[in-house]
Parts: sequence; C-alpha cells; structure tokens
Amino acid sequence: MYVKRNYGFWMTFNWSKKPFFIGFLYAGIVTAIYYFLKLDFALPWQPISIIGIAVAFYLGFKNNSSYDRTWEARKIWGSIVNNSRSFGAAVKTFVQGGNAEAIHKELIYRHIAWLTALRYQLRLSREWEHTEDRVNGLYFPTVCEEYFDRMDGEIVNYIPEEEFQYYKTKVNAATQILAKQSVRLQELRDQNYFDDFRHMEFHQLIVSFYEDQGKSERIKNFPFPRQYASTALWLSVVFAVLVPFGMLDTFSKLGEWWVWITVPMSALIIWIFFLMEKIGDYSENPFEGSYNDVPISSIARGIEIDLREMIDDTGIPAGVKAENGFLM
Repeated sequence: MYVKRNYGFWMTFNWSKKPFFIGFLYAGIVTAIYYFLKLDFALPWQPISIIGIAVAFYLGFKNNSSYDRTWEARKIWGSIVNNSRSFGAAVKTFVQGGNAEAIHKELIYRHIAWLTALRYQLRLSREWEHTEDRVNGLYFPTVCEEYFDRMDGEIVNYIPEEEFQYYKTKVNAATQILAKQSVRLQELRDQNYFDDFRHMEFHQLIVSFYEDQGKSERIKNFPFPRQYASTALWLSVVFAVLVPFGMLDTFSKLGEWWVWITVPMSALIIWIFFLMEKIGDYSENPFEGSYNDVPISSIARGIEIDLREMIDDTGIPAGVKAENGFLM
C-alpha cells in the first residue's frame, strides 16, 4: 500500500510506460505510411470515439469491481483487528486462577501464530496473480515452495516446535491453529479457569476468526472473473489500434505537417486507456504480495503489539514502517 499523498507522475509513468512507447511506435508507422506513401486510410473520428466511450465505461466497471475486492479485503482485516483486541481483553480478564499469566501468554502467542500463518497463506502465489511483480526481498514467484521455510522462522517464536511440526503436516495451518486454540480453551474450561458463559464468549470469538479467515480466502482463491478482465484488455487493444486512424482524420484537416501530431497524441490516448486498465488489473488481488496489497504484515504487527502489551510482555517488536512510501 502506498502511503504518501500522491504517486509522482514519473513514478506512475515508469510503471505504465510500455503502452505509451508501443503506441508511439505504432502511430509513427501508421503516420509515416500515410504521409510518405500518400495512402489515405484515415477513418472518421466520430465512430472511433464511440468505441472509446464504450471502452471507458467498461474499464470503469472493471475498476469499480476491482476496488470493491481491495476494500472488502481491508474491511475483513479491520474486523480481524477488532476481534483480536476483544480476544486479548477476554483472555486477560476471563482466565483466572493459578498459573494464569502463563496461560495468558500461551493463548495470546497462539493467536499471533494464527495471524502469521494466515498472512503467509494469503501470499502464496496463484497463477492469475502478478507474481513477477512481488516485492523484492520478501516475496518471490517460488513462495509456494518456500512457504514453510519462510514461515518457520517467525511462527516458532510463538508456539512449541512440536506443535508447529504438527501443523506442517496439514494443508491449512491457520485453520488447524484455531482448532487447537479451541481445544485448549475447552481444556481450560474443564479445569475451571473460567465458567460456561465465558467459554461461549471465547467460542464466538473463534467463530469470528474463522469467518474472517474464510472471507480472506474467498478473495484469495476466487479470481476476478477472467471473462471480464480479458474483455477489458482486448477492447482496449481494439480501441488502441483504431486511434491513429482517427487522429489522422482530425489533424490532416489542419495542414500537411499537422498529421505528425497524430503520433504523440495517439500515444497519449493509448497510454491513458491502458493505464486505467492496468490500475484495475493490479487491484484485483489484494493479497498477491505486490506493492498495492492490503498491508496485512503491518496490520498483523499492530495486532501483535496490542496483544503483547495487554499481558505486559517483553521484547515487543516495533511497528512495520513504510519503505520508499510503501507499507506491506
């Protein structure tokens, strides 16, 4: 997630410059053939502009839908923040009796392990994602193969080694961590660390964590429908192919040398449309490990700090800071 006030123009252009240069080259070839070979193949701009309006509306639909996916992902993780704080407060106040402080730490740490496992699982690569644009040094296209190796260094700080080895045998480690947490809460209830009413409160919090995990996995594992994404791309290509011909019709009426304005103007129009398409394309997958992700690493670290401060823990890490304006 970019946290500065605005993307710089050159930063934006550098990210999306390929369509501009391809459009510039293509329009230059079309214009050169028109000018030097005297072939009049200009097309009226009016029908081309109608196609452009249709493409713009379609790109608007795609971008709105993509933004909805990103915003829903952020709301889900906002719910995880709220429910995690509630869970920490419940652990602190509900669990009473001998050895309570050690139990507080055990439950809080297991919850942080769940956050860690879920965060890593959500950044496993999918074939429809932009794995080639993952953040260098953190996520790579091979992150699926390196999943447990990368997670191991973090999660073993919160749960015993043998417990982690058990999770490594499972397909969905985050799900199993919550299941273990639920079993442990039942054991504590059987040992009279809290009553039935408080046990049910704990159970409802576990249910809410499963709901938030399931919602996150729905966005992760179900791509933006490819028919909509593909149509937006190919409509943009069709419009881009026609743009120089319409520009020739417009500028040839102004004088002989004006036809060369076709080249930069066509490149600019093509760039604008493909920039809109690309923004929507990179907003579809808010957990893919690229710079436009929902900052789940930062959110998870904020939760960890809150929960560990509740139990007066030591060695609490600092919050995740933005690097070059990007917060992950």
